Amino acid sequence: MAEMNLLQAINSALDLAMKADEQVLCFGEDVGQFGGVFRASSQLQEKYGSDRCFNTPLTEQGIVGFANGLAAQGMRPVAEVQFADYIFPAFDQIVNETAKYRYRSGNQFDVGSLTIRTPYGGGIHGGLYHSQSPEAYFTHTPGLKIVVPRNPYQAKGLLLASIQDDDPVLFFEPKRLYRAAVGDVPEDAYTLPLSKAEIVREGQDLTLVAWGAQVEVAEAAAQQASESGIECEVIDLRTLLPWDSDTIAESVRKTGRLIVTHEAPRTSGFGAEICATLQEMCFLSLESPIMRVTGLDTPFPLALEKEYLPNALKLVDAIHDSLNY
Repeated sequence: MAEMNLLQAINSALDLAMKADEQVLCFGEDVGQFGGVFRASSQLQEKYGSDRCFNTPLTEQGIVGFANGLAAQGMRPVAEVQFADYIFPAFDQIVNETAKYRYRSGNQFDVGSLTIRTPYGGGIHGGLYHSQSPEAYFTHTPGLKIVVPRNPYQAKGLLLASIQDDDPVLFFEPKRLYRAAVGDVPEDAYTLPLSKAEIVREGQDLTLVAWGAQVEVAEAAAQQASESGIECEVIDLRTLLPWDSDTIAESVRKTGRLIVTHEAPRTSGFGAEICATLQEMCFLSLESPIMRVTGLDTPFPLALEKEYLPNALKLVDAIHDSLNY
């Protein structure tokens, strides 16, 4: 075991994947000698050469299109989009090419070996163009897997699993935690299961569901609520597509209450899908309406970032509202 922050865990996963398989390539804007804007790919070019870790032009559509071509030819590319906010120029490639490659060919060919990494979310005072959480746009697209880790241990295991997986994966990394989250991480390779949620805190009064950086917020809210004698069960979804509704349903049947929290705006956020599905699965077990604590339906602000983001205090208020319904 070694103490790593989330960035170091990502770097370790990329290093081990490239060491184990010569088909693994790492590329994107400034990822070569520079190591990327956050240094996630630092020293990989020195270890594996500029033919396996290299810079691309500043064109997200080109990066993902190039990655699709590599994956279709049997390579295992790991493409970096520098900020999730700038994944939209590649939207057509991801939803119309990456996601549909296998289906349109009747399983004769695919780009399932492709992983797209991108940092997402607020908390770094990045303003409206460097703070967004666009995961919901892609959960509407069959053929993709969407993975979001919450800490260094999860990041390394889930990224290695994503790179090895035979379906294309969008791997959203919570950049607020890149250097803030630190923990013990195995130095050797290991994988964690995709499409399986994890119960990170057990409780019998209310279920809290989150992913990425928001899991830490949910845990803080659960700790505050426990001081009032309320025991919340906290679940990290980890994979948003395909997502693990059964683990959440089992928890809600026990607690009778559910709150979903995410940084993205409320309207059409992925929390809405969770609420709708769990209402169908657990209607007779619910003791109060399912609630959401989310970002606001506005562009992501700079000066009012703290007011925009869902925090532990907002969650605690929602917990009491649910219990007192």
